[in-house]
Amino acid sequence: MLETRLVSAPGGRRLRTARLGRGPSLVLLHGYPDNLQIWSALAPLLAPRADVTAFDWPGMGESEGWPGGATPVHMADRLLALMDHWGIDRATIVGMDMGGQPALAFAALHPERTRRLVVMNSLVLGDEATSWEIALLRRFGWNRRLLRHLPRLVFRRAVATSLPGGVGLPPEMRSDFWAAFRRREVRAFISKMCAGYQGTLPDLVALYPRIECPTLILWGERDRHFPPVHAERLRALVPAARLEVLSGAEHWMAWHRADDVARSIHGFVDERA
Repeated sequence: MLETRLVSAPGGRRLRTARLGRGPSLVLLHGYPDNLQIWSALAPLLAPRADVTAFDWPGMGESEGWPGGATPVHMADRLLALMDHWGIDRATIVGMDMGGQPALAFAALHPERTRRLVVMNSLVLGDEATSWEIALLRRFGWNRRLLRHLPRLVFRRAVATSLPGGVGLPPEMRSDFWAAFRRREVRAFISKMCAGYQGTLPDLVALYPRIECPTLILWGERDRHFPPVHAERLRALVPAARLEVLSGAEHWMAWHRADDVARSIHGFVDERA
């Protein structure tokens, strides 16, 4: 597990962060129902070559919510505010799951602040097939009901479908994820975020050709939620992108295949632009 701190963010709001390593800045963006601890295996592997920052998105994990919308662009705006607050001028941005869309929006809208971009296992196209669980949760009415009334079922299903058969999360990490996800205000924000993402996917896709920085699209071959066809189409839309599919990897490959993910990111970051 990553050692974390509760710090003051812009506006005096509470934010849970983890920071480790030395070198060029690298910022990790998580999805749901996880939090910054999804990076607990990967971040230490990246730290020897980077100043790694992970945080719970405002409104998720142990971070206090911020006012305003919850589209990928709103989330990218929050990332910008945090980077300003931390004095990070430029960074490599790594986004997974629902952290992938804000990472893409940030790179498109703030090219001067983005050194490189890594996107993993995310809903990046609204017209591609997903798992039935994701298809159901993309319907706002169902999303709101399931998250409000059946959080334990949603959580268990997310964990079961994000890892290979027979692989589970360590008890401490699972407990950390669940402690946040079980809170009504966190699930309400996630429901709002899902609606914001779904409603603005066409606008987000229009931003992809504007991304100028070197981009690695790193995908799990066996991601049950977002098959690699999402990655293949994204690569075609982002001008400076390359695609790498990790054989046998599933949705939470940042944890269960951390060594391979770190190796791919190191190789990408170490390349000359």
